[in-house]
Amino acid sequence: MSKKYVYKFSEGNKDMRELLGGKGANLAEMTAAGMPVPQGFTVTTEACTRYYDDGRAIAPEIQEEIMQNLTWLEELNGKKFGDPTNPLLVSVRSGARASMPGMMDTILNLGLNDVAVEGFAKKTGNPRFAYDSYRRFIQMFSDVVMELSKKRFEEIIDDVKAKKGVKLDVDLDAEDMKQLVVLFKEFYKKEKGEEFPQDPKVQLMEAVKAVFRSWDNPRANVYRRMNEIPYDWGTAVNVQTMVFGNSGSNSGTGVAFTRNPATGEKALFGEYLINAQGEDVVAGVRTPSPISKLHEEMPAVYDQFAEIADRLEKHYKDMQDMEFTIEDGKLYMLQTRNGKRTAAAALKVAVDLVDEGMIDEKEAVLRVEPKQLDSLLHPQFDADALKKAAVVGKGLAASPGAACGKVVFTAEEAKEWHERGEKIVLVRLETSPEDIEGMQVAQGILTVRGGMTSHAAVVARGMGTCCVSGCGEIVVDYDKKCFTLAGKTYKEGDWISIDGSTGNIYGEAIKTVPADPSSGPFGRFMAWADKYRQLQVYTNADNPRDAKQGYDFGAQGIGLCRTEHMFFEGDRIKAIREMIVSENAEERAKALAKIMPLQQGDFEGIYEEMKGQPVVIRFLDPPLHEFVPTKEEDIVDLAKEMGITVDRLHEIINGLHEVNPMMGHRGCRLAVAYPEIAEMQTAAVINAAINVQKKHPDWKMVPEIMIPLVGEVKELKFVKDVVVKTADAIIAQSGIDMKYEVGTMIEIPRAALTAGEIAKEAEFFSFGTNDLTQMTFGFSRDDAGKFLGYYYDEKIYESDPFAHLDQTGVGQLVEMAAKAGKATRPSIHMGICGEHGGDPTSVEFCHNVGLNYVSCSPFRVPIARLAAAQAAIKNPR
Repeated sequence: MSKKYVYKFSEGNKDMRELLGGKGANLAEMTAAGMPVPQGFTVTTEACTRYYDDGRAIAPEIQEEIMQNLTWLEELNGKKFGDPTNPLLVSVRSGARASMPGMMDTILNLGLNDVAVEGFAKKTGNPRFAYDSYRRFIQMFSDVVMELSKKRFEEIIDDVKAKKGVKLDVDLDAEDMKQLVVLFKEFYKKEKGEEFPQDPKVQLMEAVKAVFRSWDNPRANVYRRMNEIPYDWGTAVNVQTMVFGNSGSNSGTGVAFTRNPATGEKALFGEYLINAQGEDVVAGVRTPSPISKLHEEMPAVYDQFAEIADRLEKHYKDMQDMEFTIEDGKLYMLQTRNGKRTAAAALKVAVDLVDEGMIDEKEAVLRVEPKQLDSLLHPQFDADALKKAAVVGKGLAASPGAACGKVVFTAEEAKEWHERGEKIVLVRLETSPEDIEGMQVAQGILTVRGGMTSHAAVVARGMGTCCVSGCGEIVVDYDKKCFTLAGKTYKEGDWISIDGSTGNIYGEAIKTVPADPSSGPFGRFMAWADKYRQLQVYTNADNPRDAKQGYDFGAQGIGLCRTEHMFFEGDRIKAIREMIVSENAEERAKALAKIMPLQQGDFEGIYEEMKGQPVVIRFLDPPLHEFVPTKEEDIVDLAKEMGITVDRLHEIINGLHEVNPMMGHRGCRLAVAYPEIAEMQTAAVINAAINVQKKHPDWKMVPEIMIPLVGEVKELKFVKDVVVKTADAIIAQSGIDMKYEVGTMIEIPRAALTAGEIAKEAEFFSFGTNDLTQMTFGFSRDDAGKFLGYYYDEKIYESDPFAHLDQTGVGQLVEMAAKAGKATRPSIHMGICGEHGGDPTSVEFCHNVGLNYVSCSPFRVPIARLAAAQAAIKNPR
């Protein structure tokens, strides 16, 4: 039996979403429920996939099936396609299985031609309506199918209105509409070199191709990457009998929600236009009326619509987004789908539906997209102010929230301006650890280079600071203290605004409003999430402030404390530089002795904020060249302090240079070369834990020391022996019976492959998926953005592997290592601490492969908590 590629609405149901797409499945469901749906048929997602497999061509058997269903639709309506007296007109709309509003294309009034429009005018007795429908079809077909300039059609309409002295399209009469048809066709012929197609069947096939083609348009591809919608899903096409909201004053069209999509309030919310078609409502040419006014204008229609809306919400058990048309006083339902809503509305709707007995707690937890919670945790732009602002550039949405401030170009300037009470946005080619103090005081960070896991992005997310990274169109001139973007120069002190949730850059000040996650049902909803999740959620925190933020957002521990970030504050950098340029172990120990009490104080502050929860502290990881001075005046000062010549210091600094420092002398390799570093850090960790334990006897302090970049069990054992010797001596002197653990970061493929051996020494694994991804793919996370766009275009990759864990390759290494580690040491506990720890799909993967926890930046903790709950509900262990 041959595959079926086309289904009548009466042949489907809501469970056929994968085949019929969301719109087709819902039209079928409404048809089965006896609702007033204009009938039609759906060309399946499999037909779309076949279209691409066949070199962007619709196979003959699929075309034949479409025509067979068209004949059925003609018989059903008692009309003929292209008939000169009683023509059948259809709409052709996209419909993917996941809602992608506005991303793909629609064509209305298909089937009209020069002959049919005359018959249509006579049949309806309304020539203006007939020619208005024809000019709309020519415009949409030319734009969507033939890719002609939409703007030029609007200009033609504006010219006709100006000559007649009217402002609105509805003020044009039948003769004006006929004139627009002529002008539109003339423009079409001039651009295409041929007449506008008159055969309705050709129109239909070209329209179906265009909708399939729109699955691969740039905006759809970007939307899919943002929302992790696979390319191979394809889109369905819905061919539906036209009903006309533009047939007179007793007709109209609108969009409505069963609840307010901004607030979640339970009341019909929407708008409509009299004597209009669907695109008029969203085009903004005329001001729509609120749906409540329909109760006054057409009370019977309103009552029917309200009853259907209520039925649909109860049927789908969720807020519905509906499109409707009224033709000569009769209501038709064109679409229903689960409505897109703000995070605040999503939480309220989910909680309200539980209270109304429509869904249970587990279903409510599944109803909110984890990523949506971001908007509740960060400042946002004032909605009214944002509408008036113009986007001047776009980068990567690296860390969410909104920021408005004056431009500065260095961390030092950021501190100075901040101390004067100024709000600033730090603009850099790219950030480095030395910029940390400037990043801390900035409202937002804007970089020219770097991807979603660049230094700027990772640190900004950890601090909850808005960041837009990788805007390559910016040209920075540090010497002149300015940058240019979109032909305009912005000097130090000029106002800009950036949106870390969209990547948009604005060349002006835009008012921001603070987030307030404590308001509304947030706490109650998150309690449900915590009730059902099985993964623990930790936070990445390098200081007491971040630790407190993570704890306040529900973190159950710290999965990654990066000790190197502590070295850049105040005078500490001088001491670490002294250590680096030291000629022998004695000099290094002397420099490290200056750092030890400072690190110990940091750890005590972090332990205090976490109130006895687990804290995993990673020993020094980055290559030493990151700590040495680059400015000549700093080099001169350090040489003087160290009692060596400037030339000698230059020799030492040059000697630290590596061809590929991210794969060089860093991580555990530093402790192998300089064991005194591990001794100092162990002493700081253990002493801090002992002091806090003495202050809080009821807390069970178990320090967890993580050795980074291990690839061989022997190197782990070497560093672990240093740690154990130092820790045991301190604990013995303290008189406190303190347990501690030594584990490792699995971030090198060899470590994943030999995890069974490594687990003989490691008491826990933490998967550093940033570096593991980098080393597995073989490209730099900071530079990958330069070429990944080409890979997206060619469908080689569908998403950034640094943003979403590559489950096929990197994920296989994680799963393999987890199994091997448990086989060797059944008590081993495992988590991930790379940026993937706050990515919902990656969190689900971690749950499925049996990890114990995920760790992420503080502001992503609620996202990870919800994602972990959803994973547990969908796939209980």
